[in-house]
Amino acid sequence: MFLSTIMMRLQIKYLLTRTAWLKAHLYLALSAGFFLAVIGLSGSVSIYKADIDSLLNPELIIRNPQGQYQTLDKIFASIKLAHPTKTGSWTLEMPSSANGMITAWFEKPSETFFEFYAPLMVSVNPYTAEVITSRFWGNTFTTWLLNIHTQLNLDSYGWYFVGMLGIFLNISCLTGLYLWWPGFKQIKDALRFRPHKGMMLLVFDLHRWLGLFSVFTLLILANTGFLLSYPGILDSFTGSSGMEHGQTDRTISSTAIPNNHPTGLSAATFVAQGPFPKAELRRVTTPTADTGVYRINLKQKNEVNRRHPYTTVWVDRWSGQIKEIRNPNQFTKGETFASWIWPLHTGEALGATGRLLWFFSGISLFILYISGLVTWLFKNGIIKDRPIDYEKIKELVYQIKKEGINSAVSLYIIIEKYIKKTTPYIIKGYKQALNSVLKYFKK
Repeated sequence: MFLSTIMMRLQIKYLLTRTAWLKAHLYLALSAGFFLAVIGLSGSVSIYKADIDSLLNPELIIRNPQGQYQTLDKIFASIKLAHPTKTGSWTLEMPSSANGMITAWFEKPSETFFEFYAPLMVSVNPYTAEVITSRFWGNTFTTWLLNIHTQLNLDSYGWYFVGMLGIFLNISCLTGLYLWWPGFKQIKDALRFRPHKGMMLLVFDLHRWLGLFSVFTLLILANTGFLLSYPGILDSFTGSSGMEHGQTDRTISSTAIPNNHPTGLSAATFVAQGPFPKAELRRVTTPTADTGVYRINLKQKNEVNRRHPYTTVWVDRWSGQIKEIRNPNQFTKGETFASWIWPLHTGEALGATGRLLWFFSGISLFILYISGLVTWLFKNGIIKDRPIDYEKIKELVYQIKKEGINSAVSLYIIIEKYIKKTTPYIIKGYKQALNSVLKYFKK
């Protein structure tokens, strides 16, 4: 008994030493660092997924928006005409800007029914009710990248693994902060940056600086990411339910008798906005079968979650009456806390500045892994230190800039020559076609 007590004290004493913390930080980096780097990088890019998707698919941008939106009933009729076999509930997500498309979601299409998550996404021009494109989640660059970020493309197993990585990131951040802390007397030395002392010291200082200035945001991302992967823990902790992104935890059915005059989408949204006249319409989910009801998501001014706001109104399709209302202003403290997790993780709650800060935080996670790995390789004699020749770097940058300008000029000259050579032939062909048309009508 006495021996076991001594051993336990020695173990606790060892765990509190700098060596133990350094090993914990190192082993976590070597085992989970690569996955955290991939998640950080993919998460940073995914913050601007809507902008990137529009850049890669210019047809999704309405260049000169004019007039009013078509009615939701007409838009939904166009969607059903384009996809007549997709019977069941659809969710229409309203555009986030005047230039954006309405996105209609069909959760379980037959083409991807057995996949973990691969809904059909239909983009519709709200001004003309024209279906522009239909795509499946995971088949576009931005959705594929988001799958990497949320579950490493490993379906449900990957989803839970990514959640566990949030725990590892917590430990890595805390051990890194402990290892950095020098005490108040040596704080000045701990903040030094040595760009002219060789490559390895520069890499090490970069690792310490990035870790210090990103640790707070990384801890927020780690904990919110963990709770998003394990929503049951969040529900237990906050005493809430149905606070998972896009969910309500409520099954509401119609009790009215089916008739020949069902309530349309436009009428249902009009009724739903009665209790919230200043709220912005964000989503409309259509009913299924005879007992289905409309679920309408509205965003009140004080809500931080823009894409998936919690203000919800259920409207009966047969009677046109409101069945139930969920108002975030009446949430408990636990429910309010839970409602912040998703927008806080995405940076949406912090506006454009917050999204930019979150973007650089994800990038820093990738750089921290690379710089830490390089430092470890150096300490194990795998790579060697070398001086940094900044003059050569300047010359290289200047050369790249010069070559880039020269390439652009050369490309412009080639295009200009091509246009000059082909223009006479185009004009000649146009004249011949015009003459042929005139001769035809003269006959």
